[in-house]
Amino acid sequence: MIYFDNAATTWPKPSEVKKAIASALDEYGANPGRGSYEMALKVSRLIFETRAELASLFNIKKPERIVFTANATESTNLALKGFLNPGDHVIFTSLEHNAIYRPLKALEKRGVKLTMVQAESDGTVHPEMIARAVRSETVLLAVSHVSNVTGTILPIEEFAQIVRLKNIKMLVDVAQSAGFLDIDVEKQGIDLLAFPGHKGLYGPTGIGGLYIGEGINLTPLKEGGTGSKSQSWEQPDTLPDRFESGTINTLGIAGLRAGVEFLKSKDVKNIREHEWNLTKRFLRGLTQIEQVVVYGPKTDVFRAPVVSFNIKNCDPGEVSFMLDKMFGIAARSGFHCAPLTHRTIGTEETGTIRFSFGNFNTIEEIDAGLDAIKEIVKELETGTCGELL
Repeated sequence: MIYFDNAATTWPKPSEVKKAIASALDEYGANPGRGSYEMALKVSRLIFETRAELASLFNIKKPERIVFTANATESTNLALKGFLNPGDHVIFTSLEHNAIYRPLKALEKRGVKLTMVQAESDGTVHPEMIARAVRSETVLLAVSHVSNVTGTILPIEEFAQIVRLKNIKMLVDVAQSAGFLDIDVEKQGIDLLAFPGHKGLYGPTGIGGLYIGEGINLTPLKEGGTGSKSQSWEQPDTLPDRFESGTINTLGIAGLRAGVEFLKSKDVKNIREHEWNLTKRFLRGLTQIEQVVVYGPKTDVFRAPVVSFNIKNCDPGEVSFMLDKMFGIAARSGFHCAPLTHRTIGTEETGTIRFSFGNFNTIEEIDAGLDAIKEIVKELETGTCGELL
C-alpha cells in the first residue's frame, strides 16, 4: 500500500515509537503521581521529560505550562471554552477545522461574538484582513497555522504583531504544521498552542497537548483526581495538575516522547525539505493532466505537504475508492472536517481528493500516484467514473 493520508495521521510510525510504547507497558505501567514506589516515580519522570522535550521543540520556557490532552481537538476545546466568556469577541478564519469552528459555534449560543475572516480562494489570509476584524471587545484570535485542505501556511507571526498591540491573545492550532514548520511560541507570539501527538510529531493516536502562556487563566473542562492536594475539595490551581484530572495516557506519552526524539534526530529542516520536494513533484505532475483541478496556492508557492484536487466529472469519493482498490493508494476524499474551507475554495458540494505526504513517502510513490491518476483520467475518456468501479 502507498499511504498518502499523513494529514490525518502519520504512518508508519518510527520503530523507536513502537519500542517505547512496548517498553512502557513492561517497565513502568504504574499510575503516575499516585505512589512513591520506583515504578510510579519512573513514569512520573517520563512525563516530566516529555514535557521538557516538547518545550525545547516549541521554545516554551516553562514545561509545566504544557498540559497533556487526548488530541488537538480536546486542546482547542479547553482553550476556547476555558478562556472565553459571554460578551467576548473572537476572530477566526474561513480555513478553520471543525476542531475550532464547532466549539466557537457552541460558544456563540452562550453569548460569545464571532467574526469570520474570509480567506481568498487559494487560502490566503492577509494580515490586514485580521486587523480590519478587530473590535474593542475582541479578546482572541483563533487560527490554524496550516489549512488541512489546501496546505496554505498562514503568517501567524504577522497576525501576532497586530493583535498584541490590542492585548488580544492568539490561539494557534498546529495540527498540520508541527514537525514540518519551525514553531517558536516566543518569536511567533503564540499565547495558546494546540497540538496533536500523532501527526508530524510521529507519536501514537490518543495523545496531544496544549501550551498555556503566562498570565492566561483557563477554566478546566473537567475536575477530579490529580494525585496532588487530594485532601482539598477544590481543583488544584497549579499547572499542569489543574488540567490533568484522571489517569494520564502514559503509553501515549512514551510514544510521543520517542516521536519527538525521532523528529529531532532527523531535523525538522530536513523533513521539511523532503516533504516539500515530494509536494512540488506531485503538483507539477498534476498540472500536466488536463482533467485535474488543483486547489490552494499556485504550484511553486511554498505550502505544507497537503494537496487537494478533483478530476472533472468524477466524484472524489469514487476516485478515492478506485485509487485504493485498483492501485493500492490510500488517500482521503470528502470534506476533511473543514466545511468552511471547502466553501472558500468552491468545493462545498463535492469535497475533494486529498493527498498528504510524510517523511516515509518516496519520489517513486509520488510518481506511482501520478500514474494512477493519469490512468483513471484515460479510462474516463471511454466511460464514466462510476463504470470504472
